[in-house]
Amino acid sequence: MRFCDEAIKVIDIEQHAISTLKHQLGDAFEKTCQLIQACTGKVIVLAIGKSGHIGNKIAATFASTGTPAFSVHAAEASHGDMGMITKQDVVLAISFSGSTPEVISLLPLVKRLGVPLIAITGNADSPLAKAAEVHLHIDIDKEACPLNLAPTASTTATLVLGDAIAIALLTARGFTEEDFAFAHPGGALGKKLLLRVADVMHTNDAIPCVSPNNNLEKTIVEMTSKRLGMTTVIDQDRKLLGVFTDGDIRRAFAKQQDWSTTPIEALMSTGVKTIAPTALAAKALNLMEKHKITSLVVTDTQQRVVGVVHIHQLLEAGIA
Repeated sequence: MRFCDEAIKVIDIEQHAISTLKHQLGDAFEKTCQLIQACTGKVIVLAIGKSGHIGNKIAATFASTGTPAFSVHAAEASHGDMGMITKQDVVLAISFSGSTPEVISLLPLVKRLGVPLIAITGNADSPLAKAAEVHLHIDIDKEACPLNLAPTASTTATLVLGDAIAIALLTARGFTEEDFAFAHPGGALGKKLLLRVADVMHTNDAIPCVSPNNNLEKTIVEMTSKRLGMTTVIDQDRKLLGVFTDGDIRRAFAKQQDWSTTPIEALMSTGVKTIAPTALAAKALNLMEKHKITSLVVTDTQQRVVGVVHIHQLLEAGIA
């Protein structure tokens, strides 16, 4: 026996189950999305066993993509968790057989609440399918399990169907990257989509800055004290005139410039790359990588210097 041969069989069977879904969507899928979109409460995903595990993931995907949802274990619902369901909710019940006792026993209570019931089953004639306002049919030829017992192809198809509902609703709602980041504030993605330049930049006295008539010696002292490998060159209104960097120091030495008499405006670089304080920190990192620089000057709408952001700050903040 080759394990890879068995794995290929499983993948083929589950792939076929997913492909079959495309021909089963139709009006039931449309009505499912309409019911959930109109819901003023939450989507309650009700299931048990392997379907329960799939239901947990479906509920989590809904919640992170703009559709408030949580999963309820069908057995626990009979012992108090039915109280988590309100009249503003929609119930999405999952049972491949459509006759799971723990789920079926809850149907009278769901009906009494008067909430819409959506069912995902593999049996259109099952009690759950018949009780539902909308039935989504998972029609598979067989499970990937050679005994045709362990839920495999059916659970895969159910999971994909849940993803399809979630993403269809996401698109309909105009869900944005910022909305997604709000639901994921602790992760790397959240940092990339929520952290602004203003959150990480050097400000006030930490900004290296000199006037255009400063000489080279005073400029190097300022750069050394602020430890960013550069300084801004600003006028009396703090408007940006240019920058002077470590690279400019080397070029000044190569030209044997007089430290004491040469004004820095004769040595500074112009055409400086800048960024707004409200811009995403991830955008700042992209600009640095694109232009092969390690710092960006942060300016307001009048081109006044309000900060400097260094690549080390972005990396320390997890923007990478």
